[in-house]
Amino acid sequence: MGFLTRLVPKRFRKKGTVIPVVRLHGTIMAGGSQFKPALNLATVAPMLDKAFSKKDSPVVAISVNSPGGSPVQSRLIFQRIRALAEEKDKKVLIFVEDVAASGGYMIALAGDEIFADPTSIVGSIGVVSGGFGFPELLRKVGVERRVYTSGENKVILDPFQPEKEGDVEYLKTLQAEIHKVFIEMVKMRRSERLGDDETIFSGLFWTGMRGLELGLIDGLGDMREVIKRRFGKDARLELIGGSRSLFGRRVPGVFAAQPPLGEIAAGAVTGLAEGLEEKALWSRYGL
Repeated sequence: MGFLTRLVPKRFRKKGTVIPVVRLHGTIMAGGSQFKPALNLATVAPMLDKAFSKKDSPVVAISVNSPGGSPVQSRLIFQRIRALAEEKDKKVLIFVEDVAASGGYMIALAGDEIFADPTSIVGSIGVVSGGFGFPELLRKVGVERRVYTSGENKVILDPFQPEKEGDVEYLKTLQAEIHKVFIEMVKMRRSERLGDDETIFSGLFWTGMRGLELGLIDGLGDMREVIKRRFGKDARLELIGGSRSLFGRRVPGVFAAQPPLGEIAAGAVTGLAEGLEEKALWSRYGL
């Protein structure tokens, strides 16, 4: 469509600034499938590249709606947005929908300005590790699990074994290190706006209205309203989609081969746990 538009003489083209829009919605995690897509660098990089390649657009608008997830993928997406913004010399406007919490807020930090609805949820600057334990499940269904390791800590935090105090303490040290990185990112990107309220880094989350007072965001409003106000009533939003095939379908990613039959049962349990964990992430914010 962009190619065809360029063939039309400028005097016949639609007037108004065109603002590319990228939607970053969902739980942040590596992997995913065509049936259950995940928000990660691999899935969003093509859309970001396409949005920032719009030469005549002064800014890129990014809609964020995520309860968080992988800190690694959150940080990778953040870094890619900032790298493209500097490379293409464009400003980034972030618009929070229902929630930009934890990893979702980490991504939002990539914006030169962050906007939210008064009832949006923002913050949760902390680190959480969740999971499920199944130490009795295999015994009840008559399955014996056999694990052979070299290294005394290779099965640390194994969900099919009883929880160990030492394992939990080790996990907390990792969380503290990740939390420190998150805090440094917030201070680097929001230092001019943040107040002295240390609860900002406690893992609490707030409405957009309170987030504005705390300096976590820059303004209240939706994307269309802000864009029209900034760039005039003729400004147009152009949603950037992912890659599609010749027949209009999404081009699937690369998937692993079909697992052996013996692994399907364990995979089903894992899939159920991941689904519950994802639901728990959204439910934490009342969604």
